[in-house]
Amino acid sequence: MRGTQRLVAALLTVVVALLLQVTVFPHFAWNGVVPDLVLLAVVGAALVTDPRFATLLGFGAGLLLDLAPPADHAAGRWALALLVVGYVVGRLAHDHSAPQSGGGRPPYSLMLAAGAGGAFVGTSVFALSGLLLSDPAVGVGRLLEVVLTAVAYDTVAALVVLPVTVWIFTREPGPRPAQVTPRAPRRTPV
Repeated sequence: MRGTQRLVAALLTVVVALLLQVTVFPHFAWNGVVPDLVLLAVVGAALVTDPRFATLLGFGAGLLLDLAPPADHAAGRWALALLVVGYVVGRLAHDHSAPQSGGGRPPYSLMLAAGAGGAFVGTSVFALSGLLLSDPAVGVGRLLEVVLTAVAYDTVAALVVLPVTVWIFTREPGPRPAQVTPRAPRRTPV
């Protein structure tokens, strides 16, 4: 996928994930935790793009999430968390796929492991930055419970979100080239 097409795909994916996360999924909150679709969109992009793009996408997506209307925390916490997620998942996926040939879609098991790991890293960075900034939203005693609930919820959401996000980033837009069958070489009489 070329640079402009990849950027458009990233913007559309993050905006749709953000809109769904702040409008539809609060109705399905579990112990006050909503699945983090924006985080999963960053994880999906990090699996199939380079780590630098995934890091920048994580920062931009996190900043959008920080500024979304129901935000009740210091701006920049999600930007930091998703920046770390984009970099870590992008590096690990890039290192994992280096021995393999091609840049196709990662295996489903790798997508789920990256979704769970990215959810743990992102939620933990967000929670720890809240502790450092003395954010009163969640007390220290309930912090581990919230992180584990978020990871479980994000892992379930990753079953659907990550394959769709990976498909968006790996599909080739435009018409498919016609299949050309190779012809046998002509033999010239001797």
